[in-house]
Amino acid sequence: MDPLLERVDALRLEANRHLDAGRKAELGQFLTPAPVAKLMASMFKCSAASVSVLDAGAGVGTLFAAVVAELAARIGRPRRISVEAYEIDPVFAPYLKRTVQLCDEFCRERDVDFSANLLQADFIRHQEEALFLRAEDPRFNCIILNPPYRKIASQSDIRKALRNLGIETVNLYAGFVALAMYLLRADGELVAITPRSFCNGPYFKAFRQAFLRNLAMRRIHVYEARDATFRDDDVLQENIIIHAVRSAAIPALVEVTSSEGASDECCQSSFVPYNRVVRPNDPDLFIHLPLGRDELVFHSIQGLPRSLQELRMSVSTGRVVDFRAKDLLRSEPERGCVPLIYPCHVSPSGVNWPKKGKKPNAIVVSDRAGELLVPNGNYVLVKRFSAKEERRRIVACVYEAAKFSYPLVGFENHLNYFHENGHGFTLELARGLAAFLNSSLVDRYFRLFSGHTQVNAADLRKLRYPTREQLQEMGEKMERNPSEQDVSQAIGTLLPPKDDTAAT
Repeated sequence: MDPLLERVDALRLEANRHLDAGRKAELGQFLTPAPVAKLMASMFKCSAASVSVLDAGAGVGTLFAAVVAELAARIGRPRRISVEAYEIDPVFAPYLKRTVQLCDEFCRERDVDFSANLLQADFIRHQEEALFLRAEDPRFNCIILNPPYRKIASQSDIRKALRNLGIETVNLYAGFVALAMYLLRADGELVAITPRSFCNGPYFKAFRQAFLRNLAMRRIHVYEARDATFRDDDVLQENIIIHAVRSAAIPALVEVTSSEGASDECCQSSFVPYNRVVRPNDPDLFIHLPLGRDELVFHSIQGLPRSLQELRMSVSTGRVVDFRAKDLLRSEPERGCVPLIYPCHVSPSGVNWPKKGKKPNAIVVSDRAGELLVPNGNYVLVKRFSAKEERRRIVACVYEAAKFSYPLVGFENHLNYFHENGHGFTLELARGLAAFLNSSLVDRYFRLFSGHTQVNAADLRKLRYPTREQLQEMGEKMERNPSEQDVSQAIGTLLPPKDDTAAT
């Protein structure tokens, strides 16, 4: 590790010991470890004589220090490096001043002119105010970010501030990246470490549209271990680093690299055609991350013959929002009630109902409940949120009509359910579909573009599927609780032949 980064990382560890856990959660603070910062800084290709760097959530200054250490140590080093760093939390002020001193000493030893402007301010609010005063062109040619990770309510002041800046998003990290993007010069570079969650799903669609319209992705690095990137903060989060350039020109290839975690220096790398990362005809602009060993997975799923619509199937989100129907819920089944199925009732082996615990097991049949219930039938249920420690991202099972002597059933809002025009399937078809969704192949494919534990109905609609006849046949062959090997073998018979000529 570079001596400058070693000294700044010691400041990070010291600052971490003085941070209040509640305050960290409130601000979404996860300080960047030095190995992550070093990797991020190494992605910059900047060769300008004068470099202007923005760090919009600086913490102790690890990220801008990494850029200084990287650029000032190059043979073709810049003559001048200026840094603008925002940090809202006053706890970091003395650490930031010390990091600036260290950067200044490092640059003076290498005949590089260094300056820094430290702003104890909210980056978004400051830019909102400056928007009406700023007339000059964007002035940064290098932006490096580890933005705060925090959801923002639709009517919050920060959400309104972002809207005033023309940015619509549900999480603070996407707001930071979008705003920073507009402060980047033409052909300037942005490197950001964020959760993978923006890569898919409807909530980040507006952000993806703006991001892909203004930035050309050059490299994506995937950290595969959830607990390794921010280990000191005890964070379970799938993270990626994106290196992009402010340009409308779409590159032919995107470099996709991966490692286990921050300290893993062994990177796997492949150059992937841009149209495999963002499919040209995809209206949702999902960002896929096909690592070299995942190419066969990608092609296998993409080569399946049917869309969900072509199968005459639909997937919907459970209709029962429990806090809106509290007066209709019952802890145990009783006269005038029907089953209410929660995620806690669902496992790959089937539906375990009723189940003692905190969640209700039944819902009262009434005029108001009528629109919340569906006819009893064979449905395939998928948890919308898988636990972070679960082995599978998609957890699916069959709700078997014969096991429930009720005319109706309610599915809670944290479940997705597959159906055909609001009704169930044959049992064999349902079993085949559940086995397909629970397969290792689908799990691996889903992880190529989904970095969070939420499984949206929109994600399931975008999958390719076997034909109804293939699913039906697989369901007939499957035992009620098939082993993983049985499922893998059955799925293998449905896949198209491997295309050995596919580019990797």
